Amino acid sequence: MDATERLKKDYPWIQTPLIVQAPMRLISLAPLAVEVWKAGGIGFIGAGTDVSTLSSDLSTAQSLLQSSPTSSTTAHTLPIGIGVICWGASLSEALPSIQSYRPAALWLFAAKSISEFSTWATEIRRVSPQTKIWVQVGSVKEAVSITKAVKPDILVIQGTDAGGHGLVNGASIISLVPEVHDAVQELVEKERVPEPVIIAAGSIVEGRGAAAALALGAAGVAMGTRFLASHEASISKGYQNEVLRASDGGQTTVRTKVYDTLRGTTGWADTHNARGIINRSYGDAMSGMTEEENRRLYEEEVGKGDGGWGVEGRMTTYAGVGVGLIKEVKNAKEIVEEVRDAARRVVERLKLERLDEKGSKVKL
Repeated sequence: MDATERLKKDYPWIQTPLIVQAPMRLISLAPLAVEVWKAGGIGFIGAGTDVSTLSSDLSTAQSLLQSSPTSSTTAHTLPIGIGVICWGASLSEALPSIQSYRPAALWLFAAKSISEFSTWATEIRRVSPQTKIWVQVGSVKEAVSITKAVKPDILVIQGTDAGGHGLVNGASIISLVPEVHDAVQELVEKERVPEPVIIAAGSIVEGRGAAAALALGAAGVAMGTRFLASHEASISKGYQNEVLRASDGGQTTVRTKVYDTLRGTTGWADTHNARGIINRSYGDAMSGMTEEENRRLYEEEVGKGDGGWGVEGRMTTYAGVGVGLIKEVKNAKEIVEEVRDAARRVVERLKLERLDEKGSKVKL
């Protein structure tokens, strides 16, 4: 059974190529996840480090799913996922909600150790055997170690172009996905461990990027930044406006720990930082402003509401380098359909062309 067949077996409502909405903490809640499901994608509630509202979020999702005219809820799973940041989330607190609602997928990220990933996976499989385990990684070493120890159903391969949190040291998906694919294949053949399906993530925001990820060896793509500009995202207007304004993402975004420091989200390991749009907070930090003064100014900016964002603002705007390709706010369902259809067109166009012996394109 190939990767696409496995995806359709495990998630029977999906359409391919698979578009996944990443579990952005505080932003990806039930309305966004359900809207992605309506389009034949997989949506995730971003529980992050705090699972105290997980039962409420899942209850809301269940109600939205049941009220939809295209509802496909079954006795087996709730057709959405949950994303958790393992180093801060409470496994014991999360398990009752997982057991009660049986989400289709559990996306695990940033555990303190491989054994912590294994503990989460083992306990989730115990209380909800139908829930598939997704693990986000950012290096070949991580991918091989986790495939061997955790036996995930899905490996989410995140490149460093991604917005939000990831490894400080890494590579873009252009090299990372093929190298992970080959290394995992070798491990599967040598040690007979179950082969995970690969999903690519890292500043994929439209159909050309999605098609490229498929060519690299991924079976689907996960997008976060693109869904910041969706009507269903739980996001401040100032934040969303910055996503629409920003361009040339390689120059206007940066990976740093500055924003975590100012926001007080300081539990991240030294191996991780986050990509966001450059603003006064970052500029002042690089110019030598003390952390104390920068944090004081940041806290003042919070009181400005939507006015706290912007190049001259100080509020954190996590986004990937593909942010410049995002031009308008749309419904999440429309985003999924648009990206999927565009990716299909690219793939079909490439199928209809070949190169002659001189390297020129020839229509078939």
